[in-house]
Amino acid sequence: MKREYLGGGIGLENKYQSYISDLCAICSEVYRVLKPSGSFWLNIGDSYHNKHLLQIPNRVAIRLTDEVGFILRNEVVWNKLKGAPDNAKDKLRNLWEPVFHFTKSEKGYYYDIDATRIKPRKAKSVKHGAVVSATGVSGVRYRRKIELSTELSEEEKRNAFKALDDMLALVEAGEVPDFRMVIRGATRTTHGNSAKLSGRAKELADKGFYFLKYSKQGAKMSDVWDIIPEDTQGRKYHYAPYPEDLVKNPIALTCPPSGVVLDPFVGTGTTCKVASEMGRKSIGIDISDEYLKLAKERCDGTSRQ
Repeated sequence: MKREYLGGGIGLENKYQSYISDLCAICSEVYRVLKPSGSFWLNIGDSYHNKHLLQIPNRVAIRLTDEVGFILRNEVVWNKLKGAPDNAKDKLRNLWEPVFHFTKSEKGYYYDIDATRIKPRKAKSVKHGAVVSATGVSGVRYRRKIELSTELSEEEKRNAFKALDDMLALVEAGEVPDFRMVIRGATRTTHGNSAKLSGRAKELADKGFYFLKYSKQGAKMSDVWDIIPEDTQGRKYHYAPYPEDLVKNPIALTCPPSGVVLDPFVGTGTTCKVASEMGRKSIGIDISDEYLKLAKERCDGTSRQ
């Protein structure tokens, strides 16, 4: 009982098991043509049957890893921020869908983590003669924790004070936009307790402190994407909300400038349009002549197709 599009297609099967099998059969062809350095991103919503949430996305992801051979690197939460009204009185309204990132290789696949870094909203500043990081860290709180520590030796305290001054100098020079200082017994740790398993646990045991430095290129993108599913095309015959912003991140992260983007369910061509605007070549496949015509019209004005 999935949406019925022009030209039919999968999603109209009588049993959800058949739908999953048909979808996995197509995804196996994607696996076949994917380069070892390539990635496959899949956005798929869930379904209810007789009050049961069927877990369609997870069932598909498991089949693709166990049977097809894909490696699942991330499950992204597409937070839609707003959605259609839900009149059900016995369940919560759903505002998110998963986006799975699969690869063909365990390592060596193309991945540009810097392409989607989030720049800090604030830059470092100076207040009352003291340098302050992007999130307001001036070092005063850390100095106090070092002074009052009952777990640090006097030598460890001297080393911690010097290291903190050096870090603040890096902030002032613009080399580090922000940081956290973890002090033994005084601040919450970010690692396991075993020094055998965690380098940070060993550093804390040996020195009494360590730093978490933020990249001056910005924070790494998280696995929650806030994207409103708005229809900017004014479409009459294609109902899936597929915003352009949902396409940009996967392309920026996993498709090199010389790469080719493939969408086996291209619909009205959003993927190809965005790929062209981002300087990538693309291939779109669909069983509907009407959709392909609309896709071509949308892509004709872009630089590459």
